[in-house]
Amino acid sequence: MLPLTLPILRTLSDGAFHSGENLAAQYGVSRASIWNALQGLDALGVRLFKIRGRGYQLADPIEWLNPSMIATHFGPSAKKIDLQILDVAESTNSLLMQRAAQAGHAQCLVAEMQTQGRGRRGRAWHGALGGSLTFSLLWRFNLGASQLSGLSLAVGVALVRALNELGYSAIHLKWPNDLVHGYRKLGGVLIEIQGDAMGPSTAVIGVGLNLHLPQQIKNKIDQAMVDLHTLMQPGVSRNALMGSALRHLTEMLVLFESEGFDALRAEWELAHAYHEKPVVIRMPDGAEIHGVVRGVAPDGALILDTPSGERRFGSGEMSMRPSPAYTSNELSVE
Repeated sequence: MLPLTLPILRTLSDGAFHSGENLAAQYGVSRASIWNALQGLDALGVRLFKIRGRGYQLADPIEWLNPSMIATHFGPSAKKIDLQILDVAESTNSLLMQRAAQAGHAQCLVAEMQTQGRGRRGRAWHGALGGSLTFSLLWRFNLGASQLSGLSLAVGVALVRALNELGYSAIHLKWPNDLVHGYRKLGGVLIEIQGDAMGPSTAVIGVGLNLHLPQQIKNKIDQAMVDLHTLMQPGVSRNALMGSALRHLTEMLVLFESEGFDALRAEWELAHAYHEKPVVIRMPDGAEIHGVVRGVAPDGALILDTPSGERRFGSGEMSMRPSPAYTSNELSVE
């Protein structure tokens, strides 16, 4: 993607046709430069009409992130968050981790487009320009790093609250860090922590949500997935979702610091898609452990009833999927 690409797409966001000649004059470049800047848009999830004699037109509108609109949906406490909107970032989590030593408390980076978004277990996060919401929030705790167990689960609770508030129902969680609908992945959480065992500590909370992904982006995703556009139309505003998510996250983080994950555990279990269901835990060495999910512990560990007795699992690098003995027709996610 060239430096001119996003500015031109912003111009095209009015929905009208714009000739290459007029765009070239507007940006002080050649028509060839305009043409080059608008190549490869499929990789961004953007469709563009190109008609000889008329010029260029966006096939689908792009809702750009707007700090004022986000603040409106956040509410009066918005000023407590240092929000920065980036056009492009390789990874908002990586960038905030690099800045962590100097960054202030409650700094948030949200990117119109991530080029190297990361998920759990080294997976790539695939998104689309205007069709995804990807952001990271840096939060400083007086707690030690060892006391932040369960934070990714608590973040999931906050995101479900935000989506429910905006009219989305049947949004569930999958231990330890996914949002799902009908067992299809809707979003995920990636948390990275710096600090001492006894405190203080810093968490960078990364969130990715699927809003409206075009088919070419969906084809890159190697698991069952869904986006908000599929669940309800018209879809939610990106700015409304960003504001609501930040409000619920900040409220949850204050509670988490004072009372820990245990204060949110019952709500998390009610939202868990696999609660009281048979599953298979796949360990990093390939071993598989079968059992029935009985809940989560106060530290967020998964409680599994196995043939050899109760076992508990931290998140680690393991994955969870439905047991073959579970005969429902619903899809699994990892």
